Amino acid sequence: MPDTRPDTVLQEHRFPCDTCGSDLRYDPASGDLKCDHCGATQPIGTVWSNSATIAEMDLRRGLSQTLGTAEMEETRVSQCPNCAAQVEFDANTQAAECPFCATPVVVDTGVHRHIKPRAVLPFAMDEATARDAMTDWLGSLWFAPNGLQEYARKGRQLDGIYVPYWTYDAQSDTRYTGERGTVYYQTRTVMRDGKRQQVRVAKVRWRGTSGRVSRFFDDVLVLGSRSLPKRFTDALEPWDLASLETYAPEYLAGFRAEGYTVPLEEGFDEAQEKMHAMIRRDVKFDIGGDRQRIHSMDVDLSAMTFKHILLPVWLAAYKYRGKTFRFVVNGRTGRVQGERPYSAIKITLAVIAGLIIAAGVGYLYAMNG
Repeated sequence: MPDTRPDTVLQEHRFPCDTCGSDLRYDPASGDLKCDHCGATQPIGTVWSNSATIAEMDLRRGLSQTLGTAEMEETRVSQCPNCAAQVEFDANTQAAECPFCATPVVVDTGVHRHIKPRAVLPFAMDEATARDAMTDWLGSLWFAPNGLQEYARKGRQLDGIYVPYWTYDAQSDTRYTGERGTVYYQTRTVMRDGKRQQVRVAKVRWRGTSGRVSRFFDDVLVLGSRSLPKRFTDALEPWDLASLETYAPEYLAGFRAEGYTVPLEEGFDEAQEKMHAMIRRDVKFDIGGDRQRIHSMDVDLSAMTFKHILLPVWLAAYKYRGKTFRFVVNGRTGRVQGERPYSAIKITLAVIAGLIIAAGVGYLYAMNG
């Protein structure tokens, strides 16, 4: 197997302000780099790639680990001892909290070797806007403790994290065999309440069939992280992947990036499950009729490509009364998901109120006979 180790050991990027020398950060409002110290702005220039289009990568080469050195990089990361998240930290940071579970982390010099990102979906909202969205979401939850909402509003800032995803493309051609069912009705005489009645009974006439369907799959999205419950990240969809930008390190200035922990091959297995579910739907539509049975599907995938992309998430992990609550906000749309907290006091009061109402209704019913 060819040696695919990168020529450079670590990829680190700093973007000093031309005016005052302070670090620039990506500003979601303007789409430029901005200096918080002097307010100077600088347009983003593509550093990693000058291509106008986002290039796909050959999936077979990725699965066989024969990608060239230009497609690989190494970054400094710290692995959380609790949730195993691999997160990049600033070189000057010595200790911090894990943004995924609020566990104290000593920042080490661990190295994560991975396939370079090909595209990034930049943040479209700032931390204050994301916090307002999260606070409104908490306020809409019944039985949520009032203290948690107040704690979240006054707590530390949300962390802007670029979460890793895989996308997969493939041309599918499928030959199938099955049966087409046609519903027809028969009239039968049955006994009901001692009387003869005629009823219509649905029957299905099956006929064997076969055929072929084709579909091109574009950007089948698979989460490349295990740090958050998948039900959270799935609920943040849809993502406007049409707005993906060719990867440039400037988009990450002022934010953190998580290294992927779901291997390319495992991600492709999940992508194939999604593809096969869509192909089954296509086959049933092609069979037609009133009912469908599928006996076999011979699926051939070709022109398979992939890319590693980064999607923007505002993340909050709060320890409240000994428990950790996690909330995620889609950095483009403001859609919020998280672990639902419950207030025992509110639930008790609701139960008591329900019993009082039920007793009142029962009393009125008894008084009215």
